Amino acid sequence: MNRHLSLRSGNPALSASTFSPFANVTYGDNVMTIQGTVNKTALSLLMVMVSASWTWGMPVDGRFVGLIALGAIGGLITAMVTIFKKHWAMYTVPVYAVLEGLMLGGVSRFFETSYPGIVNQAVFLTFGTLGALLLAYKSGLIKPTENFKLGIFAATGGIGILYLISFVMGFFGSGIGFIHNNSTFGIIFSFGVVVIAALNLVLDFDFIEEGSEMGAPKYMEWYATFGLLVTLIWLYLEILRLLAKLRSRR
Repeated sequence: MNRHLSLRSGNPALSASTFSPFANVTYGDNVMTIQGTVNKTALSLLMVMVSASWTWGMPVDGRFVGLIALGAIGGLITAMVTIFKKHWAMYTVPVYAVLEGLMLGGVSRFFETSYPGIVNQAVFLTFGTLGALLLAYKSGLIKPTENFKLGIFAATGGIGILYLISFVMGFFGSGIGFIHNNSTFGIIFSFGVVVIAALNLVLDFDFIEEGSEMGAPKYMEWYATFGLLVTLIWLYLEILRLLAKLRSRR
């Protein structure tokens, strides 16, 4: 089996078939590079932060809640468009970054109000985890073998199904308690989710490197950036949830 066909990521934005259409196509100099992806990721993260600072500084009123909803729903719609129209990524990813920033700023404000200082801790841990795993990946300390990829893919899918079931149960006044409560098992669960989210970064690094080696078209730098944003936003939110559970036990 060709190496690119065996690629697998738990991130839904970077599925095993993302780069396969480009395997036997030549794009000359107009190809995806790791440095180009890094630059676009940095720019997109800046957009997220600027957008988040706007809702963060707003008074908590109807407009504030409306912007959070706009960010969450609009971000989901934009993500779906990006996944199905990858060649639009250079336009949709900046929009996705701004919309997700609106949502993250509002959600972070709620957490900060209840647990002062928690947002700084979550941001530090998110970027610290990103840096540590990138270093581990580049040094070869963590090797994304096929079994490793399959394990993370399965765990990520399981978490997604569990969250979906809990979401649907919420419409009937029920839910899966340990997902949200601060019991010992609830904290262990949240810690496990944080670990799985973090390990998805390793798969994303490997996936992006493979795409660069294959000479995927230039617009895939934006799509790869989108995949990293999805993982980083998930990781940040899960770290916030874990820290909130721990703080609530004091």
